[in-house]
Amino acid sequence: MNEKKRGLFSSRTGFILACIGSAVGMGNIWMFPTRVSLYGGGSFILPYLLFVILIGSTGIIGEMALGRATHAGPVDAFGAMTERRGNRNVGRLVGMIPVVGSFCLAVGYTVVMGWILKYTVGSFTGSVLGPADVDGFAGNFGGMASEFGNNLWQTAALVIAFVILTAGISAGIERANKILMPLFFLMFVMMGIYVFLQPGSGAGYDYIFRIDPEALKDPVVWIFALGQAFFSLSIAGNGTVIYGSYLDNDENIPFSASRVALFDSLAAMLAALVIIPAMATTGVQLDQGGPGLMFIFLPQLFKGMPGGHIVCIVFFVAVLSAGLSSLINLYEAPIATVQELLGAGRVKACLITGGAGLAVSLLIQGIVSGWMDAVSIYICPLGAGLAGIMFFWVGGKDFVESQVNRGREKPIGRWFFPLCRYVFCPVCFFVLAAGAVMGGIG
Repeated sequence: MNEKKRGLFSSRTGFILACIGSAVGMGNIWMFPTRVSLYGGGSFILPYLLFVILIGSTGIIGEMALGRATHAGPVDAFGAMTERRGNRNVGRLVGMIPVVGSFCLAVGYTVVMGWILKYTVGSFTGSVLGPADVDGFAGNFGGMASEFGNNLWQTAALVIAFVILTAGISAGIERANKILMPLFFLMFVMMGIYVFLQPGSGAGYDYIFRIDPEALKDPVVWIFALGQAFFSLSIAGNGTVIYGSYLDNDENIPFSASRVALFDSLAAMLAALVIIPAMATTGVQLDQGGPGLMFIFLPQLFKGMPGGHIVCIVFFVAVLSAGLSSLINLYEAPIATVQELLGAGRVKACLITGGAGLAVSLLIQGIVSGWMDAVSIYICPLGAGLAGIMFFWVGGKDFVESQVNRGREKPIGRWFFPLCRYVFCPVCFFVLAAGAVMGGIG
């Protein structure tokens, strides 16, 4: 499929915002603050930032460059790489693994987006803050998160995403992220200022920025920091590859990758700087992550805060922005694969992918937590590792450096290729193994 038919991002800013949107998601909002709270505050943030630098300067660059080099999604991108060694079909078959991972995550995210959309609307009507106690908040969430408990809202969320996707790369994905990502950051900055002004929030900041030398000696802290960085940056051999395929050859990929890593980390820190100090105002340490934090404990907290109704609205609008940008990215790789395999136009590919996504998402509502855990533990790091092998091992040093240096005035340092091949690629499989043994680290 030629570049004109596939479409391209129209600007560097649009591409970077789209990639930031793909990375900023629920992991930043409901997992990062919890792990900061559980694993020593600054003692967790320090190794997390080190791993962000490592992955941002290797894996993100590699996946973007792989996509641009082949102007294809994972299936044809992997096929193009193995064709260099004489067998295109092997790569195409292997490339289905990250595509399946992207589709499965998208299906799970569709369920979660239904919850978020319902709570966003409910924050305006006041129904989200209606329950009298924590049992009431839990009951509301439990009824929604049951089997076939939220069909209408998740269908609506999927329709919104596919209206954007059907519009294409520049008019759809790029334009949407130019709205969604600034809105997300603006909303969280506003909440951060509000929480800062609340009595008792100082204890939360003290904890976030405190570094405990004993915690830094704990391997578990480092393993979970690695998992958080890995999954937060959306390294899975799918979304970043497909967005990279919509780049022209003048784009400076290392520059763009650094901005994605920077703003994804800022998003995670903003979430921590809002949620942990907010919990501190009640004298409670954050020890509950996942959906329970977002849909039970935080609404209960908002209800007791001055201006809680407004805070609730701002919070769920921000979360909706982050979730929608991630959902768009997750469905894009399957859409591009349908286009490549069937020769379908974009609208037809969106209808096929969206129909399949809706059908499966409706069926897994009652098991979505286990579904998402299985995909994130096994398929995502495997997809990232396979993309790394295809680009850094199958492609070889000369090919990699020529692709990464496109659009750059100064060639990337000689450190880049050995760091990617001998550090980043093994790290992907370490994350897979560690997640399998520990039941998930991302």
